[in-house]
Amino acid sequence: MAAGACARGSRQNDVVESSRSRPRDVVLLGSTGSVGTQAADVIRRNPGRFRVAGLAAGGSNPSLLAAQAIEFGAAVVAVERESAAAEVREALKAHAAQAGRAGRTGQRPGPLTVLAGPDAVAEVAAWPADVVLNAVTGFSGLAATLAALRAGRVLALANKESLIVGGPLVAGLAAPGQIVPVDSEHSAIAQCLRSGTGSEVARLVLTASGGPFRGRSRAELDGITPEQALAHPTWNMGPVITINSATLVNKGLEVIEAHLLFGLGFDKIKVVVHPQSVIHSMVEFTDGSTIAQASPPDMRIPIALALGWPDRVPGAAPAIDWSTAHTWTFEPLDESAFPAVAIARQAGQTGGTAPAAYNAANEICVDAFMTGRLPFAAIVDTVAQVVSEHDGRAKDAVSLADVRAVDRWARARAAELAAAWGQRTHHAVGTALKRGETAG
Repeated sequence: MAAGACARGSRQNDVVESSRSRPRDVVLLGSTGSVGTQAADVIRRNPGRFRVAGLAAGGSNPSLLAAQAIEFGAAVVAVERESAAAEVREALKAHAAQAGRAGRTGQRPGPLTVLAGPDAVAEVAAWPADVVLNAVTGFSGLAATLAALRAGRVLALANKESLIVGGPLVAGLAAPGQIVPVDSEHSAIAQCLRSGTGSEVARLVLTASGGPFRGRSRAELDGITPEQALAHPTWNMGPVITINSATLVNKGLEVIEAHLLFGLGFDKIKVVVHPQSVIHSMVEFTDGSTIAQASPPDMRIPIALALGWPDRVPGAAPAIDWSTAHTWTFEPLDESAFPAVAIARQAGQTGGTAPAAYNAANEICVDAFMTGRLPFAAIVDTVAQVVSEHDGRAKDAVSLADVRAVDRWARARAAELAAAWGQRTHHAVGTALKRGETAG
């Protein structure tokens, strides 16, 4: 794919324009989530650089979605959950009235369009705008990614899953420079790549915090609770990506994403554990030089850069305080305790719809873990089994129907395996109780 799909620098920028004379119109997909609200903060503090053209969210927080629409004067609001449409409309009225009483409203002239249903988010992704930030969670972001690319929008991509599962499908639509990464690691790589030509790149080095269980053995991962897994040591993220960071599945997804964005083979993409999360990733060049991008663990920096690419947005977040002492450490990834990255490499090298199987199985397993139906360590075990059962035929051209079919199969198979875990646990508990009664 893709050496040209990602915007890597102004000299390769066929889509993104620099130094605009007017604010960029931005569509925020997933506007009420962690990345979406931080993007709204960047836009709020830079009214001369950006303005909101449209908003979209799943529908779990209709009041916040309505408040954002009124504050920024969006032309369109979409909600994926149709049942939430009435709540959004009522909240819009309430927030509009409140803003009117306070004498502050960002409302543009003309009516506000409200869309609802499973296709609504993708419809807003193609709305007239300069940049579409896709911060939707999981596989559901694929349709929006495809819609934005087809419409010729610059895609600020936080929804890595859509690129990973779409693979060649997304590659076939993306023009050179049309995708700008939002993940801090891939944003860092895109910045570091400005230091040399493609032929001078030796390898990419993705950094990983190691999550809350860094240093634990496989045996020490038994009995982990959702509360423990959600306590990330450095980043403040949504629940799904936080669990993915704890299992290192997120880093596995990022390895596949780096391959697709930057066009390097998996043998040239390495992972190193960096607990402080200050070095966000590195590029090693053929002369032995390594260029690293450093900043505090604040997502507003890569978000602002993606919205303003290739230009930086001053004051996106506080910089590193160089007047104090710092210690930054690096260590190899323990793949025996955290095999998710190795499994992702296998899926990525297989190609075709194998990455879609990896992603779909994980989404089901994370939900099962969060609801107490699957042990923490079994998340990656189950994903590995689903990937191994996938037929694995690599295809140069994967259709949307292929991706959807594998997504459905992998979800169903992961659900079966998770249910089997639950049955084994229930049986084991029952047997232990009976033994206790006998002993008594």
